[in-house]
Amino acid sequence: MSDAAETPEPTSATIAEEQAHPGVFDDRVLFGQSAAFSGPAQELGLAMRLGIEAAFHERNAAGGVHGRTLELVTLDDRYEPGFAYRNSRELIRQERVFALIGEVGTPTSRSVAPLVDAEAVPFVAPFTGAGFLRDPELETVVNLRASYAQETEQMVERLTEDLGVTRVAVMYQNDSFGQSGLSGVIDALERRGLEPVATWYYERNSSAVKAAVFHIAEANPEAVIMIGAYRPVAKAISLLRMDTDPVFMAVSFVGSNALAQELGDGAAGVYVTQVVPTPDDTEIPVVAEYRAAIGEIDPDAVPGFVSLEGYLAGRLAIVALEACGAELSRECFLDSYYALQSIDLSGVSLNYGPGDNQGSDAVLLTVIDQDGRFMPVANLVDAPR
Repeated sequence: MSDAAETPEPTSATIAEEQAHPGVFDDRVLFGQSAAFSGPAQELGLAMRLGIEAAFHERNAAGGVHGRTLELVTLDDRYEPGFAYRNSRELIRQERVFALIGEVGTPTSRSVAPLVDAEAVPFVAPFTGAGFLRDPELETVVNLRASYAQETEQMVERLTEDLGVTRVAVMYQNDSFGQSGLSGVIDALERRGLEPVATWYYERNSSAVKAAVFHIAEANPEAVIMIGAYRPVAKAISLLRMDTDPVFMAVSFVGSNALAQELGDGAAGVYVTQVVPTPDDTEIPVVAEYRAAIGEIDPDAVPGFVSLEGYLAGRLAIVALEACGAELSRECFLDSYYALQSIDLSGVSLNYGPGDNQGSDAVLLTVIDQDGRFMPVANLVDAPR
């Protein structure tokens, strides 16, 4: 028997169906992810992918969603906007994925947003708190996490109310991510009649922070808020500690596990805002489920905030797939979030509605203790330093 006889040619009806609903097959649904899997931000992309794949593997082992398994195609963008755009275009037009999920970064997401909007492709749970992705006119974007404005508001509130801090400096990445975080800090300080005593930047995908460290140290701040990735942030903290002793705070994008590893013995006392629960809080059912799921695909995986966010992203996608039933389309997928409005991911609550494409407003302040663990902090007065 010939190969042609064993594998029938697709019918015109099958081809038409695939064209109408890219990435949707009788037995599977295809998702795409462009993220940093190499370079100085690679730990963020690798952790997000681990979490998404864990959620998909967990569901596939239970039979998939309406008889379809979930697959993820990933491409490395090195945390560079140009590569992110090229990858996303390839995933949409050549791989013909159903949706994009877990994009890592603000500048990369900014480059992709017009493409997904024009192509009407769902853009699910990007790993960024950038304000522009909260624009309700971006109808294909589904955010999971709180915004950078909410994270920086939490930082400034705790610094000013708990410690009476008035001298705040900011080190930020010189791109749309850094500017988004910097704007959040400036706005939060302005609401309290304050302004930064110093702001300075470093370039994306570099650890050239000496100029920023010099200008910030010269201002003698009581606190330094860092809007950056783990490697340059860790280097800046180490250098600043040689001459000053401020409170250090970083936004969630920093990559908590990687930051603690980079700082080593110098990690204790550094604060990081988080937008998901602590990954060892197994009293929250979804955290226990996440730990079991990542263990299934990688027994050596270390639980962390970023991979937990990836897992929640995967679970969030599954909710919409379930709601659509067997007749899956991109339109139904996106409409499901607003139709459901309130979504419970085994103890993590998300809410969507008209003009609101962000599921969670939760921000948790944590501090690294002497053992390198991230501990929740309610008040800076009682927190270890």
